[in-house]
Amino acid sequence: MEARRAKIESGQLIVLFQDECHLLWGDVCGYVWGPQNARVEVPMTNERERQTYYGVVNLATGQCLVQPLKGGNSAMTVKHLTALMEQFPQSQIALIWDGVSYHRSAEVQDFLDSVNHGLDSEDWRITCLRFAPNDPTQNPIEDVWLQAKSWLRECYHLCRDFAAVKVLFELATHCQIFDFPKLNRLGKFSLII
Repeated sequence: MEARRAKIESGQLIVLFQDECHLLWGDVCGYVWGPQNARVEVPMTNERERQTYYGVVNLATGQCLVQPLKGGNSAMTVKHLTALMEQFPQSQIALIWDGVSYHRSAEVQDFLDSVNHGLDSEDWRITCLRFAPNDPTQNPIEDVWLQAKSWLRECYHLCRDFAAVKVLFELATHCQIFDFPKLNRLGKFSLII
């Protein structure tokens, strides 16, 4: 990243840490206090309600962008990549993500080939880099998911239904600025536009 500092700081290259979060209705449940030696019942209206969010954190700005989609799969990944290109129409994108199977699928590879067709690798519109396998501790967006879900648990009294859970989750994540130490592992960057 240091070799590309000028492009990153000018906004020509946007470096994004990406991951999916599968928000469940049960994520609101945290700790419950009750009488000792007594079972505490917590009614669940629908344990199958869920929403998948694709999210990115910008290396230079710390801004988080989330996109609710129907699930984590190849088609939704392509939809997410398309949305990122629309979000940053004048910039190249370096996406750092995990190696989940649908990130490596033929459908996603075909999409990347079509977007980058005829360009030298230095000029690719989207470049995808993978974290080391089986190590979510490397990805700063994981800290965003954790912070948002912890905040949801603190606001459980506002969560009368799953629609409220989704609104609160998006409020806690989308367009928020984060500054986790993990975000600066590749260097400290400052966006100058």
